[in-house]
Amino acid sequence: MSLVAYDNTADPAPADTIPNNTFWPALDPADFRAVSRLDQSVSNGRVDECLAIAMVDINRILAAFQAEQVEAGHTTVDDIPLDVWQTADHYPRLYRRAVYALAHAGLMERYRDHSATGDGDERGQTKDEAADDLRADARWAVAEITGGNHSTVELI
Repeated sequence: MSLVAYDNTADPAPADTIPNNTFWPALDPADFRAVSRLDQSVSNGRVDECLAIAMVDINRILAAFQAEQVEAGHTTVDDIPLDVWQTADHYPRLYRRAVYALAHAGLMERYRDHSATGDGDERGQTKDEAADDLRADARWAVAEITGGNHSTVELI
């Protein structure tokens, strides 16, 4: 006797965009997948959730910057005056980089390889290091948006 099992759990349709507050741009899960080179082994629901959580976190980090810009009369990120060296999409591009990097780091931590061997531990360690690098990318992008330093050095 044999058993044939079917996976009846339907992956929810990907969101067209994930709406944001009125200042920052909405996020496109398909763009995130392309930029992060994510295959279909990561469900649409998980991608949408990780992007939404990363967006909330980056919005919290940038809340003071957003408030300063709104107080100066810039109601959206596209209204912020640019220096001559900046391109028209300077702030939205950095914002997406921060959110995408943080979302990708969260996904990497959740998709660690499971193995009872030392090999699996090494792959998991490599993914942890890559996730840390992505978090650093997010911090760098936030620092670039706010005009802050890209690194913090502390003496021990």
